[in-house]
Amino acid sequence: MPSHTPPFRPMPASPANDPSLRSWIDIRPTDDFPIQNLPFGVMEVPEWGPRLAVAIGGYALDLYACAQLGYFEAIGDDVPALGAAMPKVFRRRSLNAFLRLGRPAWQAVRERVSELLRHDNPSLRDNELAISTCLLRQRDVTLLRPVKPTSYVDFYSSLEHAMNVGVMFRPDNPLLPNWRHLPIAYHGRANSIVVSGTSIKRPQGQYRPAGQDEPVFGPTQQLDFELEMAFIVGQGTAQGNTVPLAQAEDHIFGLVLFNDWSARDIQSWEYQPLGPFLGKNFASSVSPWVVTLDALEPFRVAGPAQAPQPLTYLQNTDNQHFDIQLDVLIQPAGATTEPLVISHSNTRHLYWSMAQQLTHHASNGCPLDAGDIYASGTISGPTPGALGSLLEMTQRGTQPLNLPGGLQLGFLRDGDTVILRGYAEREGVRIGLGEVRGTVLPAAE
Repeated sequence: MPSHTPPFRPMPASPANDPSLRSWIDIRPTDDFPIQNLPFGVMEVPEWGPRLAVAIGGYALDLYACAQLGYFEAIGDDVPALGAAMPKVFRRRSLNAFLRLGRPAWQAVRERVSELLRHDNPSLRDNELAISTCLLRQRDVTLLRPVKPTSYVDFYSSLEHAMNVGVMFRPDNPLLPNWRHLPIAYHGRANSIVVSGTSIKRPQGQYRPAGQDEPVFGPTQQLDFELEMAFIVGQGTAQGNTVPLAQAEDHIFGLVLFNDWSARDIQSWEYQPLGPFLGKNFASSVSPWVVTLDALEPFRVAGPAQAPQPLTYLQNTDNQHFDIQLDVLIQPAGATTEPLVISHSNTRHLYWSMAQQLTHHASNGCPLDAGDIYASGTISGPTPGALGSLLEMTQRGTQPLNLPGGLQLGFLRDGDTVILRGYAEREGVRIGLGEVRGTVLPAAE
């Protein structure tokens, strides 16, 4: 690693972020996907197969169809890597191949899509045949997991969460001495990450019931969610290479919401001395649309003060955090009412930025691969209403949440649905991350 990290320089403003832009597609102020957002995802259409897409309002713009109709010819000439890959790069089951083309390709496609969707551009707007081919309602397509990760890393980057959990398990020493010096993380299992809407079977495992000396094997009794944000690696590295902090965001494509489902009783019995295993690896859920860092550029904020000051390679982190509101909702099993909001948090509460996370992860030469997922860890804020897990909200289930209808919720029950939502808002522009949801199914017999 270099002895001195150059000052952080934010990305130049994109014309696609102009808050005055309007689309010829009708978009409500509360929609997550206005023309200033344009997140990327993968959809599957009956008889067409998988296609890369961009979300706009309640629609998905088919990038493969746009390329087939010549709407991307000009940018293909300007970005040779993209020109050589079109249109086949847009007909994949994941964004991975597109991500490997690099930031110039990502930005060129986003800006061209912005041009096509602007209210005063007739090239797509007035072509009814092209619209019927390229623009599909999201409700009429199947949204797939956006990337195929070869690696998944889960960090532990919220100071409030680390303290809350530490007090429960180590009341005399809640925050271990290394925590303020480096972003703590573990490598998880990538092939059990599923897209939003996938139901989650209650996992089984070994745990020790309260008051007993010997463990038992069976379905977890303490199934929990974790409110997290994850970044998607866009630009990979070769083994042995490192990533200076000032260049970390060059390797990040965008963000997704992330629910790291957790079996707390299994986790607490097995995690010592090596860390999470069966209590964590059975399922994690991601939102289907990846919001680019370009779209989030207007929402940068300073992170919390770090004391003691990190070592040199992790310094200079001004404005590497983002002001993204996060909500957790529960729809109890059998309920016919609207889901209940049980927590409001924000990514600005994270102690370690995602740039610090990536730089530290690569500091020993560990390679990065396009499509890899790096989750933040549970995002809890400083108030009781900003906690990111039932473990914290209910004090390990000892103080259940009182929900309408006399229902008490300690941990998740079969049939409960968990929904995570997130958005950034400023100058009348709302950049949403959509949602990630999952319903708990009974354990396999």
